[in-house]
Amino acid sequence: MKLKQTLIACCIAAASLAAPIVASYAAAPQVKTQAPGYYRTFVGDFEVTALSDGTVGLPVDKLLKGISHRNLEKALNYHHLPLPAETSVNGFLINTGSKLVLIDTGAGTLFGPTLGKLAQNLKAAGYTPEQVDEIYITHMHPDHVGGLSANGQRVFPNAVVRAEQEDADYWLSADNLARAPEGSKGFFQGAQAMLKPYVDAGQFKPFSGDAELSPGIRAVVTHAHTPGHSVIIAESKGQRLAILGDLIHVGAVQFDHPKVSIEFDSDGKNAIKQRIRIFNRVAKDGDVAAAAHLSFPGLGHIRKTAIGYEWLPLNYQSAP
Repeated sequence: MKLKQTLIACCIAAASLAAPIVASYAAAPQVKTQAPGYYRTFVGDFEVTALSDGTVGLPVDKLLKGISHRNLEKALNYHHLPLPAETSVNGFLINTGSKLVLIDTGAGTLFGPTLGKLAQNLKAAGYTPEQVDEIYITHMHPDHVGGLSANGQRVFPNAVVRAEQEDADYWLSADNLARAPEGSKGFFQGAQAMLKPYVDAGQFKPFSGDAELSPGIRAVVTHAHTPGHSVIIAESKGQRLAILGDLIHVGAVQFDHPKVSIEFDSDGKNAIKQRIRIFNRVAKDGDVAAAAHLSFPGLGHIRKTAIGYEWLPLNYQSAP
């Protein structure tokens, strides 16, 4: 019996010596980065690529107007959104087969270090800035024009830039800059700095009112958020994409409460009317909608509800 116990002990010891040493990697540094921010889908024959410029925390409790603190808190809690609310900044690239069109360019360096990623995500998506033929600006706020230029040079050297004439007249005016309150001057300065290289090169060509910008792509002017704010409609083979610009900022609040405006609206009451007008049309027609500040990729459908609207994100596809 004693010999048997000794043999068992020896076997256990030998087995432990022969066992491989398993290294622990629990102390590996956290990577803390996301995958490249682009998502591809099709509207008819048009290839549409959503491009992330990054996200930024917005103090929406200080910016939204026309909602009680209690209802705002309830809406944010329902969607598990803390304050400040992390908010996407999205652009959209449309390849029509004959032309490459970019809708909005993100914030560049104008809104801080968490933004300014649109150009690198465009490259990750398989394109280069030099390939962009035209850029349509929904409006000239910094987070939509900030990616146009860098260090006084055109980021998209071959692109013609187009925006509605009233927006151009307002934001590119030296007189309006001089009259603007100190806290708003940066909006004018940003637009003027970003557009200047294109103006100097003869590559800025504003349009007036509702207009066809290229075959299958047109602008519907909604004013209100800014003087010439425009929705861009792309249509191919009976399918439509409505790029909403800044008709909506905080989906967790403004779908259920469409009469809530935001501090950035130049005409809050009319901005609400325009939102409801366009949302009703998009919901009725079943169009795909794209929004600059809905959670990336910001693509989905809008459904009318008893109290407002519902956002239905596009179902994810690994290949469009």
